[in-house]
Amino acid sequence: MPYYSPLKKIRDKEERLRAINKILLLRSQLDKEIPSKTATDTLLLATWNIREFGDNRRLESLYYIAEIASRFDLIAIQEVAANLKGLEHLVSLMGSNWDYIVTDSTDGTAGGGERTAYLYDKNKVFFRKMAGEIVLPGNKLILDEHQFARSPFCVAFQAGWFKFHLVTVHIYYGKSSGVDPRRVAEIESIAKFLTNRSKKEETSYVLLGDFNIPKCGDEMMQALEKNGFSIPDCIKEHPSDLGATKHYDQIAFNLKLDQTMTIFSEKDQKAGAFNFTKSVYTPEDLNTYRSYFDRKNTDGKTEKQIESYYLSKWRTFQMSDHLPLWVELKIDFSNQYLERMQNNITL
Repeated sequence: MPYYSPLKKIRDKEERLRAINKILLLRSQLDKEIPSKTATDTLLLATWNIREFGDNRRLESLYYIAEIASRFDLIAIQEVAANLKGLEHLVSLMGSNWDYIVTDSTDGTAGGGERTAYLYDKNKVFFRKMAGEIVLPGNKLILDEHQFARSPFCVAFQAGWFKFHLVTVHIYYGKSSGVDPRRVAEIESIAKFLTNRSKKEETSYVLLGDFNIPKCGDEMMQALEKNGFSIPDCIKEHPSDLGATKHYDQIAFNLKLDQTMTIFSEKDQKAGAFNFTKSVYTPEDLNTYRSYFDRKNTDGKTEKQIESYYLSKWRTFQMSDHLPLWVELKIDFSNQYLERMQNNITL
């Protein structure tokens, strides 16, 4: 649970009251849309591209992000800036039970100086002492010449009975949301690479993050699914952009489990994309935040242009232009294990 005492540092009483009211609204929405955490039964896993996330958010916004992120047990974050002050501040607000693992920043124009990170609740998730960025061998370069624009980040975790390697990506975008050969090749490369690893090591892999996939069923989605990974239907049905039309973010599975162990059931578990704009930085909040806008973005602009700036720019740099995508996984297989032992005993 986030720490709320730093809210007292917001000197403007009107702003402090607004933040408290919005947190209460956000908590109510989260209670309705996200399953409750359990001690041992389930894992709430999420991925969120938080737009250019550096030391560039208002305290109010950090609280909203902390409130959302802390509702999960383990969350992958993309677009973390080289400056880690924002991430460190976020984790400090989330509570003493939270920790994080982060990559080095990526050099080069394609990588944009980004890091990726995992935030995890130590009460539920155990870091299994293995972490590394994936680098392709020379004979398997993307389009015969490229490494990944941003190196996929692989970390070994355990939650309950479920031991897995979690790999987060931020796939190359290119010049448009259309089919980009390098984007397709990156998705295909990481899927094939991890599938081969999974076969050799008998290890379960979960691949998640920002794949820059515009729609389900396209060439980019097929590059993922044809190379060893599956995506539950109830994840596919949730777009993850603010406009609710794009399927940029995904959570995919390549599992090596005992046949009695099912971590996800379409019938029993849930998934979704949490639309925070129902509660915070809503379209109706434009006038509330107008005084915070840089004048160069408002002077001489029409009301329609100012509204567009607020909706597509200003609020996305306070929160994000992506929604957090999440899934609920089953991680307690005690009964299945005991039943298997029971069936193997002959008297």
